[in-house]
Amino acid sequence: MKTQLKSGQIILFIGDSITDCGRLEPQHRPLGCGYVQMIADMLAVRDPEKQVHVINTGIGGNTLEDLRSCWIDDALSYRPDWLSIKIGINDCNRWLSNESVLQSPEKFAEYYDELLALTVKSLPDTKLLFIDPFFAGLDEGQDLPDSYRSRVLKTLPRYLETVNAMSAKYNTLHVRMHAGFQEHFKLQHPSRFFPNEPVHPNSAGQMLIAESVYTALSAN
Repeated sequence: MKTQLKSGQIILFIGDSITDCGRLEPQHRPLGCGYVQMIADMLAVRDPEKQVHVINTGIGGNTLEDLRSCWIDDALSYRPDWLSIKIGINDCNRWLSNESVLQSPEKFAEYYDELLALTVKSLPDTKLLFIDPFFAGLDEGQDLPDSYRSRVLKTLPRYLETVNAMSAKYNTLHVRMHAGFQEHFKLQHPSRFFPNEPVHPNSAGQMLIAESVYTALSAN
């Protein structure tokens, strides 16, 4: 399956720890050991005639406010032909933990729109791809209603709504990973993809992200 990417193009992935995935550790430089490296490998195997430059600037712990502070350096300065953004779960967690206004659903929407408007103005030919933030708890919810996990599952849709709205506004590719994981949880226990906690996937979870992104990039 071939992607829409053309030989010589740059695709840049930016986001939080799920994108970062140890990219600064000597054994995992420069792409990390997660979905970004897997996508680079898929391109080499499935689309070998194209020379595509893959860049990872994800940073563990990033919120959208953090992306806002380094957007020019970590995104626009590379002048990517494709820009993938995966952000939001840290915003949701911090909002629930201390209700910091900078990570509120309202600020998330404001900052997202601001960054995208700047990107479109600065790099009008750059194509955008959004990856939804996700959380591995079952949507049906088996935890107590006031438990932290239940609160995340009730709050995360507000951030997902922003990503969906921004995708429609800016005509982007959109990978709905929270919904994608929930579909897999109907067939496989969540621990198959998230054995330790509900935010950071193992290699199987990273592979599902990579396959989902590659499929989106292959759509006409």
